[in-house]
Amino acid sequence: MLVICADNPELRYIRNTIYTKTISQIALDRDIAAKIEPEYASQFRRPRYMFFAADSIGRHLSATVLAHLDSGLASDINKLVVGDLQITHQNKTGGKPLTYEKTLEMYRPDFSGFLWTTILCLDNKNPAMPKDYHPQACSIIPGVFETIQPDQNREGKIIEYTPKFDEQDLKVKVIDRKIIKSEIDFDSHKTIVSFGRGVKDSPEQNIKLIEQLAAELDAQIGITLPLSKKPFSVSQTVDSTYLIPDRVIGTSGRKVNPKLYIAVGISGAMQHIAGMKESEIIIAINPDENALIKDECDVFIKGRMEDVIPILIEEIKKQKQVVQA
Repeated sequence: MLVICADNPELRYIRNTIYTKTISQIALDRDIAAKIEPEYASQFRRPRYMFFAADSIGRHLSATVLAHLDSGLASDINKLVVGDLQITHQNKTGGKPLTYEKTLEMYRPDFSGFLWTTILCLDNKNPAMPKDYHPQACSIIPGVFETIQPDQNREGKIIEYTPKFDEQDLKVKVIDRKIIKSEIDFDSHKTIVSFGRGVKDSPEQNIKLIEQLAAELDAQIGITLPLSKKPFSVSQTVDSTYLIPDRVIGTSGRKVNPKLYIAVGISGAMQHIAGMKESEIIIAINPDENALIKDECDVFIKGRMEDVIPILIEEIKKQKQVVQA
């Protein structure tokens, strides 16, 4: 394990220009390469791979760093594979089959959330238009890979680095900083009830049903990303209370891990699953028994929410009376 630690007072607060320049300088520094792998330092030009977190900072920073390094970037990646690939491409290889060694295959769900897209960042090996595209880089959705267990027998190495800035880089100053917390508190609730596009048959009434269920369970309410785009015509109160970005659970929103997660009318797109799969118990309510959410839940209730939720509410009320008695 090796860590490069950049030290400069200008790095105290996040400013994209400063952070972009720091990372880019480190990526191109031959002296650092010599400290990491002395044997290959003379051949070093730039890293083979770079990875960023696909969060609010990483998505922005990865784009500007790779633009600065003049290479490509894949966003919101779920899976990585490194291997040798034989590629035939009119522009990249001049139409001839060529082998690309140690190529990073970057997988991400498409916009439907159900199909995989493979993204490659390949050099132009065509003699008519040669150009290197390195590093091969991507932003990775937090939580998609299992955490590696610490190995106490390994020793890490820290390399100190001092970045260099000019006056143009320092035009933007951070005078003060305040942390704005989300208005929606998922962390203090043991139960979360989320809903998706399955409310479409009668959105206003169905959302109110979900609201009643959440109230009985003292649960917070979440939504899938498409609901934050306000696809349905509902009252202003429902719209401003529930169809808002702060309630989104998934790769484009929050990651949650309550004791009980109830997914109502949610099909099971990978982007949403990534945000709730660590919940202790997952219950799904869906009329489609082939919905992908079925493979992710502990209990699957096949039925329309309009029929199922009133029964659940009634049973919860009965159980509460029994406990209170």
